[in-house]
Amino acid sequence: MNDDLIQSDPSIMMGKPVVAGTRITVELILERLAAGETIEQILDAHPRLTREGVLAALAFAAQSVRNPPPEKAA
Repeated sequence: MNDDLIQSDPSIMMGKPVVAGTRITVELILERLAAGETIEQILDAHPRLTREGVLAALAFAAQSVRNPPPEKAA
């Protein structure tokens, strides 16, 4: 996986992780897949998105679940 495909920038989509070069969030991709859409349907709806971008989003999400950020002290 190309680690540069997923980026977080506070000035883009409020810092949510996005596929680089787009404003398509990892969250959006996951929600659409969970709703039953196929990767092909997502790609058709978002012409700037690539299959590699979708797969990078899935890998990013899996890594996030494996290694959640540490809890902040209150």
